[in-house]
Amino acid sequence: MNTVAVTIFVALFLLVTAIGFVAARWRRGDLNEISEWGLGGRRFGTVVTWFLLGGDLYTAYTFIAVPAALFGAGASGFFAVPYTILVYPLVYAVYQRLWSVAKAKGYVTAADFVRGRFGNGTLALAVAVTGIVATMPYIALQLVGMEVAIGGLGIQMDVAVPGIGMVHDLPLLIAFAVLAIYTYSSGLRAPALIALVKDALLYVTVIAAIIVIPAELGGFGKIFAAANTKTLILAAPSATSLGQQASYATLALGSTLALFLYPHAVTGLLSSSSRHVVRRNAAILPAYSFALGLIALLGTMAVAAGVKSMPEFAAGFKTFGPQYAVPALFVHAFPPWFVGIAFAAIAIGALVPAAIMAIACANLFTRNIYREYIDPHCKPAREAQVAKIVSLVVKLGALAFIIELPTKFAINLQLLGGVLIIQTLPSVNFGLYSNRLNPWALLMGWGAGIGSGFAMTYGSGFTITTVYPLQLFGLTIPCYAAVSTLVLNIAVSAAFSWLFNAVLRTPPSDETAEADYA
Repeated sequence: MNTVAVTIFVALFLLVTAIGFVAARWRRGDLNEISEWGLGGRRFGTVVTWFLLGGDLYTAYTFIAVPAALFGAGASGFFAVPYTILVYPLVYAVYQRLWSVAKAKGYVTAADFVRGRFGNGTLALAVAVTGIVATMPYIALQLVGMEVAIGGLGIQMDVAVPGIGMVHDLPLLIAFAVLAIYTYSSGLRAPALIALVKDALLYVTVIAAIIVIPAELGGFGKIFAAANTKTLILAAPSATSLGQQASYATLALGSTLALFLYPHAVTGLLSSSSRHVVRRNAAILPAYSFALGLIALLGTMAVAAGVKSMPEFAAGFKTFGPQYAVPALFVHAFPPWFVGIAFAAIAIGALVPAAIMAIACANLFTRNIYREYIDPHCKPAREAQVAKIVSLVVKLGALAFIIELPTKFAINLQLLGGVLIIQTLPSVNFGLYSNRLNPWALLMGWGAGIGSGFAMTYGSGFTITTVYPLQLFGLTIPCYAAVSTLVLNIAVSAAFSWLFNAVLRTPPSDETAEADYA
């Protein structure tokens, strides 16, 4: 165990723990109201929202997985960078309308909006359940990032405790116990305040890595020269198949459309203090995408540095394969004190999004399941209390998920989550502009998308990219299942909306007005 690195790691972890508890008194509000506990009172300005959304969307697993993808698969793993660039014009054009109507009507979740826009509790329930199911494995993956950071410090994940014996994953249990307590007490304010520290550490780590490691390896020219040239460029399409280029493009497109449908992204968005804050952040959040591009290059640097032959990789990292490429590279290239800072950035980068995701799931359950179907007349204090308890249950579920099941299973389920969450796009995004779509038709489209998504993912053997080869006129088009199933969803929703509106002529049941969106 690297004592210096571990000491710095623990010190920074204790710092953010203290910040998490202090956050309850920051911009004080009545935490017995769900809008205060779960959305920070909708009072976060441009800077806090930027850090919050950055900490929410660019997670610890991103820091590990994107370089690992370039390390293991090459150029195809780079799709994460363009999609995080493409998403912000969409936020600028579309999601400021969601903030406006949510503020006007007191909506806390996207399912709240769907319920109000279409007047259909079943459709809102489908949106809420989809959000919870898609987010749960995402929370579990933050634990994967934390496992990598802890393992990189040389801490064994089976710890002998006197009088107790072997305690499995003890560091994770401690970390998430702390996370659960300060999230319960402080709500969204805790990850918002901790995100300031996390992102500062992240930028320091990335800037240092992008300067020091290339200097040690002889510059970027030698780094790219040492990489496998076959993996640096996607294979060209053939006469019978669009190949990797179609996979790459549809992965980027599908991920773009899905990102801000996730409950944690909606929660970060709705916590903003004004529509202008949303617009400003759509303009400045690409700074994180620039950092992500630099982080991705660490995978190529790991190839050039010969990470696979390093003792730091072979001594215990080989169990996890490419995920340990970056930690091994850092242990090899930096002194112990900086390794402690870098790995603390990764671990704290797991706590921030995990907290926001748990809060988002709790908001969905409380607003769209508990209040809608179990206790319609519950008081605000009871509503907030239920949300706090559910946030604890969600964290425990994610912890049990990652401890008891193989890591690959969590990764595949998270990728399937992207296929699931995109099926809420017609109800949410189209609903922001029109109430003419029939809610039952939207529900049918949602079902068609969910069913075909499961069928495609199962048919492809739950592969790591959930890419399914479509056969059209003798041409094979490898397509991200989220995109093809969304097309089916939209087609079914549009066709049956036209049919129901023509036959039934039922007027829209919409509690919103056009002025609410402005």
